[in-house]
Amino acid sequence: MATGTDQVVGLGLLAVSLIIFTYYTVWVILLPFIDSEHIIHKYFLPRAYAVAIPLAVGLLLLLFVGLFITYVMLKNRQVTKKAQ
Repeated sequence: MATGTDQVVGLGLLAVSLIIFTYYTVWVILLPFIDSEHIIHKYFLPRAYAVAIPLAVGLLLLLFVGLFITYVMLKNRQVTKKAQ
């Protein structure tokens, strides 16, 4: 059963994810149809970053997953050597 703190943290993560998803959707899908002189454009980065930022985040995620798997495999190898 989740405690109150777990629920608050989960709700916070959900809220942050929803905000990021909404911002990115407006940035990538809706913004190209709005005139470039419109005031809303000052709240968004240039469109080149719409590809670069998710690419960088994805590469960092793959890096950390790879590092975690490597760490677990090396730790498992050390445990089996001690057992023998």
